[in-house]
Amino acid sequence: MIRAEAGNDPAPAVPDNPAGPDARIAVAGAAVVLRPSGALFWPERALLCIADLHLGRAERLARQGGELLPPYETADTLDRLEAEVAALTPHHVVCLGDSFDDLAAARNLTGDVLARIARMAAGRRWTWIAGNHDPGPIELPGSHLAELRLGLLSFRHQALRRIAPGSGEVSAHYHPKALLTRRGVRVSRPCFLADAGRIVLPAFGTFTGGLSARDPAFDALLGAGARAYLTGDRVTAVSRDRLD
Repeated sequence: MIRAEAGNDPAPAVPDNPAGPDARIAVAGAAVVLRPSGALFWPERALLCIADLHLGRAERLARQGGELLPPYETADTLDRLEAEVAALTPHHVVCLGDSFDDLAAARNLTGDVLARIARMAAGRRWTWIAGNHDPGPIELPGSHLAELRLGLLSFRHQALRRIAPGSGEVSAHYHPKALLTRRGVRVSRPCFLADAGRIVLPAFGTFTGGLSARDPAFDALLGAGARAYLTGDRVTAVSRDRLD
């Protein structure tokens, strides 16, 4: 069982496999699994959700004269996504926006990358949510939506300031990262941020950076008892107010 520190209005824990590395929480009554990879899985609907892939980031930065990154970031991101698809065999995959670093990066993807995406999408529902980096139509398998609502949960790129009472939201955009000092060692990890009604996913893409989970941008979105769920070898839950 993942241990979480006490707080007000936290994301309620759901019993999970004591030997497993995942964290299981409830948001708006839906039991979801937070994966060490930074992906979210909703078992009831066999739905895999990932955020901020930023495919083509190295190409976009090189094209615009920015910082030069190692050119393998797209392959590495797809390797990890393929591993999640193979492990979970989802019926539906939802990409929460900024799947591509910009529209030109999407259009400049190599044939091998396009073939890998097509293989993963084959035989399952695949939804691309529009982000601020990749608005507009992209010619890839699947549907392209501004947002997606399933039951009480809405999947969108950027969180709304207010959501209806009793409803839930799964969002992306901010690339939350937790900073924590343990036994004198400073730890930095991408993290989920969650309370009883919202989950903000970490960026799944390689070399995507992050925003501190204590940043004021999250204050208006999350309750006082919100928790950070740090990714890594296993998911570790910490009260957001105990982060550095």
